[in-house]
Amino acid sequence: MKEINLHKLSGFPKNKMGKILGYDNDHLRMPNKIIEMGLLPETVFRILYQAPFNGPMYVEFGEEKSRIALREEEGDYIIVEELN
Repeated sequence: MKEINLHKLSGFPKNKMGKILGYDNDHLRMPNKIIEMGLLPETVFRILYQAPFNGPMYVEFGEEKSRIALREEEGDYIIVEELN
């Protein structure tokens, strides 16, 4: 049986491939822009860079290799798994 290692996007290691599984949005506080930017379940991504001092993380995702910057608080809403 395959072991699934769940993370939040904000704690995901840099330069590893991952896949978005869903959202931790029980209290309906997740910003709509996360979905509007295309960070949808089943999307493959990798974190390119994490700015120092809790600065934004730069995420590359999707087949077209889109790139965005997300704050750590926004990454806390996104549940991901590491791909091997």
